[in-house]
Amino acid sequence: MTIAREIFADLRHIHFVGIGGAGTAPLAEIMLQRGYSISGSDLCLNIKTEHLKQQGSLIFQGHSGKNLPAETQLLVYSSAASDDNPELVKARKLNIPCLRRGEFLAELSSLYPRTVAVSGSHGKTTITAMLVWILRQCKVPCTYLIGGKVNVFPEFGAADSDIFITEVDESDGTNALFSPFIGLVSNVEDDHSWSVGGTEALMTNFSRFAQQSRHLIYVRSSNSVKLFKDHPNACSLDANDLIQSKGIKFNGFMKINAALACRVAEELGITPDMAIQAVNDFPGVVRRMTVHFESPAVTLIEDYAHHPTEVARSIELLRQNYPQHHLRVIFQPHRYARLEKYIDAFARELAHADSVFIAPVFAAWTEHSEINSQNLVERINKKAVNLDLNWAEMPAVILRERPEKLLLAVLGAGDIEKLIPELKSSLCS
Repeated sequence: MTIAREIFADLRHIHFVGIGGAGTAPLAEIMLQRGYSISGSDLCLNIKTEHLKQQGSLIFQGHSGKNLPAETQLLVYSSAASDDNPELVKARKLNIPCLRRGEFLAELSSLYPRTVAVSGSHGKTTITAMLVWILRQCKVPCTYLIGGKVNVFPEFGAADSDIFITEVDESDGTNALFSPFIGLVSNVEDDHSWSVGGTEALMTNFSRFAQQSRHLIYVRSSNSVKLFKDHPNACSLDANDLIQSKGIKFNGFMKINAALACRVAEELGITPDMAIQAVNDFPGVVRRMTVHFESPAVTLIEDYAHHPTEVARSIELLRQNYPQHHLRVIFQPHRYARLEKYIDAFARELAHADSVFIAPVFAAWTEHSEINSQNLVERINKKAVNLDLNWAEMPAVILRERPEKLLLAVLGAGDIEKLIPELKSSLCS
């Protein structure tokens, strides 16, 4: 009997700590759909916790040992939960198994004969969503979990199927816990190394994920070839070949993502023509090249780019799609650790925009550093401006000068999405 089957053999009630999180709430929803009893807690309640409550889950605001129901047989906790979380402490005292969200996801995935795990430093959410979209359009049932909100269908779902589609996270090292039927690695870069014990540990996790994948599909790069070249059942793809894929309507990195999703769909029995036809109607993922406003004079687009490579690819795609526009980038650095590690690379890539505005750093949890947004502004060039303001005050500075055809690109993975309604209000006034 596998570990997963031991965990799930008599499981009826699961308690989630941090149940309102973007990755935790959908997982709780899947378990509800599979017929399990669910409870959970979070510091702040939101639309996700309200929906879980409406579906019959027991939801608590705040963390307390009293929140843990007596019938709890398993506790699943988010990465934000500390070791002294009172619910986690109580569960351990009661010898209730406790798993990180990623650990539990890995155990759940092992119950499915055909799990597809999407890994990589960039593009996981979009590729996963595209693949799920293709399967849905082709009437192939699957259980799935996407790490972002999709525009026209839920980011999670449970089905009576042997297929499970999920993205897997390298930022906490849990990608190394998966043993999928198909492992996809879109790219490998030195991101999140600070949270898993360094660059070597990060690369080891990617290597272990690949070794444990029955079938491996990856895009060639110096890192990926070094890590995966000895895999006995690997399909190595060239990015330039993917960008030349016929029939796919997207450009730039979005075309690479679509081509990868189609390639995996073929492995699941979908013909190339059907996969391409489906992916061309892909409705998009929230905060991924999302058009929020468009007029003859101004276009406003948001993208999740928060690593130098992602910023470079976003700017490249925006230039390709809007060649006649003045490209004005509003960028929010995501985490001090990432800014400190890549500040010169960020400066180099952002300098390719026509004008640049830098918002204050989005700090994850309690992170601090002497490096800040002003340091990034100083390393870009004279066309960069530091936005040391609140969201409502920013549009007046950003829109003070308006070239004839202006493309506003809001980039970042933090809370810079709060700027979008402020900009739209200013543009509509």
